[in-house]
Parts: sequence; C-alpha cells; structure tokens
Amino acid sequence: MALALPLHRVPRLSPVLPVMAVVALVALPTAPGDDGGAGPADALSALVVAYCAVRLLRARSRPLTRTAAVFLGLPVFGVSLAALHAVSPGAGIAGLGRYLQIFVLVPAAVLLLVRDRRDFRLLAWSFVALAMFQGAVGVHQYLTETGASYQGEDIRAVGTFGPSDVMGMATVVSFGLVCATGLALGRGPVRVRLTATACALALLLPLTVSFSRGAWIATAVTLTAQLVLAGLRRALRTGAAGVALCVVLVGGFGAGTAMLQERIDSITQVTDAPDQSVTDRYTMWAAALGMWREHPLIGVGLKGFPEYRDGHASLALSSGSDTEGAGAAFRRQPLLSPHNMYLLVLGEQGLIGLLCLAGGWLALLIRALHGLHRSRTSGGHGLDCALIACGLLLWQLVDFAYADIGGPSTVLTAVCFGMAAWCGLTAQADR
Repeated sequence: MALALPLHRVPRLSPVLPVMAVVALVALPTAPGDDGGAGPADALSALVVAYCAVRLLRARSRPLTRTAAVFLGLPVFGVSLAALHAVSPGAGIAGLGRYLQIFVLVPAAVLLLVRDRRDFRLLAWSFVALAMFQGAVGVHQYLTETGASYQGEDIRAVGTFGPSDVMGMATVVSFGLVCATGLALGRGPVRVRLTATACALALLLPLTVSFSRGAWIATAVTLTAQLVLAGLRRALRTGAAGVALCVVLVGGFGAGTAMLQERIDSITQVTDAPDQSVTDRYTMWAAALGMWREHPLIGVGLKGFPEYRDGHASLALSSGSDTEGAGAAFRRQPLLSPHNMYLLVLGEQGLIGLLCLAGGWLALLIRALHGLHRSRTSGGHGLDCALIACGLLLWQLVDFAYADIGGPSTVLTAVCFGMAAWCGLTAQADR
C-alpha cells in the first residue's frame, strides 16, 4: 500500500505566499538609530523576484503581455538616465536599484505570482493582519505614553518602526484600512464582510493617534473614493455611520485631546500660521523646484537632493527634526528629502523622469478603474479586489504629495503597485 498521497490530491501552495512573507517581515522591530536602509523585508523581496524568475524559466512561457511590459517598464528609462549623471557612481547604482525594486521588479513579480482572486484576497488579508498588529502596538504606545515624542510627550504611535520613521505605522495602518474597506464593500460572504468591517473600524484609532496629517488626508480621500465607487447610496449610509462614530470617539471617549485637535486644525493652517515642520517642508519643496529649474530635463541625478539642497534652500530651513521616544534616545535627524515624491523625482530626474514615473502611475490607475468598471458590469464578481487595487494605488498617489520612498514600509508600496497592476493588466482579474 502506498504511503504517499497521490500528487493530484496534495493541495498546491499558493505562489503568493512568499509575497505574504515579505508583508509579514515588515512587522519586525526597527533598531534604534536605523537610517531607513534596506531591511529583512527588502532582502526577501529580492528573493521573491528571483523565485518568480525561476518559475518563469521552468514554465517557458511569455511572462508579461506587451501592455503590462510597457506599463511596468516605463520608469526604467527615466531612472537609468538619472543614474548616469548621479553625484557618484555608487549613489547612481544604489538609487537605480531602489527605484527598480519598488516600481518595476517587485510589482512585476507580484503581478505574475497572483494567480486569481483568491490569491489577491489572501494578500489583502495579510495587509489587514499587519495593520492590526502595528495598530495594536501603536495604541498601546499612545495609552501608556511609550511612543515617539510629540510636543514634549511620548504619545505618538509609531508601532515597531521607531521615532525615526514616524510615517511607517501610519502607512501600514492606512494600507490595512483600505484593504479592509474594499473587502467589506465587496460581494463576498456576510461573515467575511462583517469581519472586514470590524477590522476597518478598529484601525481608525491607531491611524488617529499616529498624528500623521499626510496619512489622514490620503486615507480620507481614498475611503471616500472607495465608497463612491461601490455605490452612491452605500456611500451616503456608510458616511453617515462614519460621522456618527467619529462624534462618539471624539466626544464620548475623549479621543479628541487638545493636541489631536490642534493637529487637525493645523491641516487648514498650513499657509496662515505654519509650524516649523510645515515651514521646512515648503522650503525643501522650493529647493527641489530650484534644482529642476537649473536642470529641467534630466535633473541633478539620483541621490542628488541632499548634495544640492543647501544651495537652493532658504534660511528658513532648520538643521533637522528632533526624534525621541519609543525606546530611542534624543537624536537630530537631518532633512535629506523634500517629503514629496513628485518634487523629489522632478528635482533628481527632471521632467523626463517625472513623465516616465508619474505618467505610468496615472495610466495604471486608469487601467485599474477600468477593471473596477468591468467587475461592476459583470455582476459584482471581484468587486472587492478592484476596490482594493484602486484604493491602494490612489492612497499612494495622494500620499506621494506629502511623502516619498524610504524606510522599512517602502517595500509595501511595491506590493501595492503590483496588486494594482494585477487588477488592471491581467485577464485573471475578470474571472
């Protein structure tokens, strides 16, 4: 009698599991003083790309359609051109590798490894699980005053990312919230939708105590878009429930502390009475624009912003930002980027680089929205996947107006672009 099961009865493991492992590794704590270089999740993402390449060689099949190859390969030209005139050969190679990892290689691997909607949903739930974990750590930091320093108190929720990457937890929680909202608005089983709704509501608190204005804005825009795309009546009902929940949280449970209210009010005061962080941001934006004016087509080269910053920044720019708390000692962190992805690309890669990158992102968003339209007209099959893909991409494009790539959570950006590409560029998304 054969002891082994017949091969056709052995369930095949999903090829998306390595990508889920990349998402899980983002939960590893960041060492105090880490400057945001490559981490374990980045290293594993390189292995995922290699694993995908081996699968393609074994299958001997055409990996990408012509359209997908153009969409994903468009950034290569602008980035390669900027790498040729970087401030140093090492900086050019490092910058080229980072851009290819985030915007070309890992997204292509995700697109090829996601076989169907089941794989896509598994990946979405891994985002939700990571967000719940980071959110729980962040809320604990806020309640016990063990988070990053904010206005003299250690209350800012940063999860396991530490005070040097205050946007890390906010980004992860936002991704999880977008995924949970898409799953809740889909046509899946009631149990799944109720679970996703509960997760989405739970993630609102850690996002709030992250004190991240950019994440708040991007999440508000994205959730509103998801609700509208899922149906106008549904959007109105859910919006009313959301407003009622916010009133209860802020008024009933005292979630609206004076500092939180001040942070919310500062969103509308960025021109009237900006704080030093906003002043620094405006100054660095102006510096990036100054670099672009001097080198309009090809920019100053990859990794060139720190080298050219002082020559284009005004005296209003401070020497750096203070970071402290969450297990780390006081540190003066230098301001090495404009905290705006579009201006960073414009300054370092010029108009050519911006058109290649941002043009490809916009085209990908249009394709993802087209995929959403197809799912709605086909009876709602795959509506949750389409809402998640469009939501993740839209969130990233809005957030890029306030942030740029860098830190351990950046690899998740690559996964999000891959999920959006799967929805907009593959036939499997329609089945």
